Amino acid sequence: MTSHQAPRWIRSAMSLLLVLSLAGCSLAMVDVKSIPPGEYIAIKRGDILTTGELSAATREMLRVAGLDDRACARPQHDCLQALTDVHDVNDERRMAALTELWMQRALSLAPKGDAAPSDAQLDAWFEVARHAYAYLFFSARTPGERAFEDRQTQVRDYYNLATQEAATALFARYAGAPGAEGEALQQAGWTIRTTLEGVRLPDGVDLPEELIPASSLQFAGLRSVYRRDGFGAELVAVMQPDPVTTIVVPDAEDATDTPHRRQRPQRRDYSEMPSPALTVLLRFPADDLAQLMATREVALSVHDPYVDSVAQMHGQQVPLAANFTAGYGLWLARSGFATQSLRTLFGRDHGIDRPHLYMMQPYDPDRRILLMLHGLASSPEAWVNVANEVLGDETLRQNFQIWQIYYPTNMPIALNHAQIRRTVDDALTHFDPDRRARASQNMVVVGHSMGGVIARLMVSSSGDALWDAVTANREIAPGDLRRVQRRLSPFLRFEPMPQIERAVFIAAPHRGTDIAGTRAGRWISRLVRLPLTFLENFDDVLQTLGGSAQTPDGSTGRIPNSIDNLSASDPFVRAAADLPRAPGVTLHTIIAQRDPAVPLAQSNDGLVPYASAHLDDAVSEKVIVSGHSVQETAPAILELRRILHEDVAAHPLD
Repeated sequence: MTSHQAPRWIRSAMSLLLVLSLAGCSLAMVDVKSIPPGEYIAIKRGDILTTGELSAATREMLRVAGLDDRACARPQHDCLQALTDVHDVNDERRMAALTELWMQRALSLAPKGDAAPSDAQLDAWFEVARHAYAYLFFSARTPGERAFEDRQTQVRDYYNLATQEAATALFARYAGAPGAEGEALQQAGWTIRTTLEGVRLPDGVDLPEELIPASSLQFAGLRSVYRRDGFGAELVAVMQPDPVTTIVVPDAEDATDTPHRRQRPQRRDYSEMPSPALTVLLRFPADDLAQLMATREVALSVHDPYVDSVAQMHGQQVPLAANFTAGYGLWLARSGFATQSLRTLFGRDHGIDRPHLYMMQPYDPDRRILLMLHGLASSPEAWVNVANEVLGDETLRQNFQIWQIYYPTNMPIALNHAQIRRTVDDALTHFDPDRRARASQNMVVVGHSMGGVIARLMVSSSGDALWDAVTANREIAPGDLRRVQRRLSPFLRFEPMPQIERAVFIAAPHRGTDIAGTRAGRWISRLVRLPLTFLENFDDVLQTLGGSAQTPDGSTGRIPNSIDNLSASDPFVRAAADLPRAPGVTLHTIIAQRDPAVPLAQSNDGLVPYASAHLDDAVSEKVIVSGHSVQETAPAILELRRILHEDVAAHPLD
């Protein structure tokens, strides 16, 4: 069919198209296709941080402003100024788009390798924070009115990242010669004023040694990372080397030391978390949007997220971001506890010879103390997930501060118990000499394995039972007996610690264990070496007691170490099992049963028999199918959290 034979309507349509084309018009073709939900979410929420490309909201804003969104996808294209100069569009959307464009600029200026951020990049980070601040607090709607919008979450993330990068860059520049608090710093064309009033540094610390973004840390061995969404950069401040695990080489000028001798710095027997969590905010002084865009001043404030859960930003109360796991995980990852605890047990160099108390956060007078005691050949690493789960529970975190004892597990239990008591008391005296703070009242103690035996002694009254057990079957001259009694009474005679009102014993061998008395147990016991300081300080007592002890075969005995103390036949542990407990203390037990097919009364956890871990006067007993390290299992952690929540209900905040 020729063109003149085509139907009339087709010829008319072709003529109309010819006229329109000659008139310079075109017809837009609209098409549609279906996309899966995942692709829809990716398009809707993808942005410069997640995909490396500008978000759909920013590209749309650029098109509304008459700018080429494809050209603006290149960081070097000068769309920032062009969009800044556009004023006949919605300010809220414009500021959000400018924030992302500045984020694109800052990322493109990242230094190579380990080079420090340039002034241009630092300026870009401040611009990101400023434009985010404008969107969040100087637009027509409040943050609360945008609470469920994806765009606000994106912009808040830009603000938090910019604050993190600016804070760490400033720290790197000024760590060696910081200015006084509140003193103005001049950097990258900005005037920065800092304030530390929201955080208390540990005693003797003026400035952290490192400032590490929590987002840059990834841990193995921690089940969960607990954090709080909100505003601010989540950071870890490494305050100082760990006073117990850090070993230093003496100066070469010290003639008393050989090149191979090492020593640990002088220390107190308690210290605050060496890597606490911090949250940093950037604020800009301005009363309106025009002032905000004109200012080159910024205020940087540092906050303790355990103390502050909200912050005031331009008259708005907003949640404060926090990471409660990163500092704790970093401390444990750098500690070297696993190796050191074994070196201690076998009396090798660079072990420890006395207990040390670690506070998981700077001392807080308004939070009660949860005291944790690990077991034999162990360390605070035994509590890695337990402590993390407690810190991750908002209610428990608001009511408790965690104190962990690290003690030499080669020492006799009586000496460790006495020194742990003294260490806790010294810390309380330092922070609360009058014992009036909430932290000095209603303490909860949790002990695993041998730590449970020590915890039970802390809530018991000894009378003369332990003294009688130690001196039984020994022939000691009266004069020597009085001297030994004077030296050992502080370790063998005591009353319950008045601060403790609840105790949780986990897989604790209150009546000892048969394994410690087996051939393998006795062989391991002989490998254990008592600390040299202990042998030196108690040389006369040890000689008197060791020379007077008679074994079944008639030979003189040796001084029992911690493993000997855990034997079911050891006189000390047998006497300790029957000591009366303080009547006002609530007791709980968590017991492991390795083989559920074995009747409970005859069962054990591989080390501790049920009969040894059971207490008739415990108000609750939880039996969990597990080996001896039951404290790390999910059911045990849930039970501990249940107990602690019960305790919180019994002692509510005023």
